[in-house]
Amino acid sequence: MSERFLDKAYGARDADETRKLYDDWAASYEAELGEHGYATPGRCAAALAQHAADKSRPVLDFGCGTGLSGLALRLAGFETIDGLDVSADMLAQAKGKSVYRDLRQIEPGQDLGHRPGDYAAIAAIGVIGAGAAPISVFDTIMRGLAKSGLFVFSFNDHALQEPQYEARVMEWTDCGAARLLFVKHGDHIPGIGLKAKVYVLEKN
Repeated sequence: MSERFLDKAYGARDADETRKLYDDWAASYEAELGEHGYATPGRCAAALAQHAADKSRPVLDFGCGTGLSGLALRLAGFETIDGLDVSADMLAQAKGKSVYRDLRQIEPGQDLGHRPGDYAAIAAIGVIGAGAAPISVFDTIMRGLAKSGLFVFSFNDHALQEPQYEARVMEWTDCGAARLLFVKHGDHIPGIGLKAKVYVLEKN
């Protein structure tokens, strides 16, 4: 049981299959990740906290899942956190943590539904990669930030094996549209030997 969903999580599938996987996983998600360790939420929250000038300004937790990422952000000192996810069952779990100002379900590929400047930072923690959100989400998030807005995200080792992921980061930084403030490779899910890079970008 313990690796049943983790075994499926990194396989290719369409948006409806992805939503069903995460709906089905919602009840056991935290126990399963807790059994194997899940380091990325804490790593991302700490990295963002290093570069955020004002932790009272709102943060959007994109792909918030059951709220582990929001909890990590709150523990790092962020005061106002909104969450978005495609899975209603995951959102129901997140609501129980009482760390979010607002939680909203979105459809895959949907616009984020806010104006640039509404959020000082957007987080996509363990969200973009094989079997989860496509790389196009990266551009959607960056476009949703105002100048000087921060984007904290992670790419696990499965994503890092595919050049398109890091190439998208460089597309934004090489042309001067964004500045890389932080990047570090480290633990993602230690119990299965999976690592991830954590990044913080600032939009120029």
